Amino acid sequence: MISITTKSPYAVSALTELAKTPDHPVPVGEIARRRDIPAQFLEQLVATLRRGGILRSQRGVKGGYTLARSADQISVLEVVELLDGPLAADGDDVFAASAAAARAVLAETTIADCLAREQAAAGGPMYYI
Repeated sequence: MISITTKSPYAVSALTELAKTPDHPVPVGEIARRRDIPAQFLEQLVATLRRGGILRSQRGVKGGYTLARSADQISVLEVVELLDGPLAADGDDVFAASAAAARAVLAETTIADCLAREQAAAGGPMYYI
């Protein structure tokens, strides 16, 4: 059965925000503000993502979170299954087929893809000279 809670879309949004500046740690409060995510909820999500090897944390004044791997190596399926559990595809009915289709789409979509789609929707990156 397919069961995706609000955790996964919020987490993907936060990871997409971090993919914009991969070499600079961003505090949770800043991510929450930029993405309009409740800060306390995001704190819980980033803790799970850090334990799952998706995020790296840095303490201190210039601390925050960065991606532990490049954005093109983190699949949306990995994030969803870490936060919401496995997407089951048991049986041969229409629900199993739909779960398998969802798994395939999520597995082939990376955080880098999410960032590219977001930038394309916003008119692409702006370059100033």
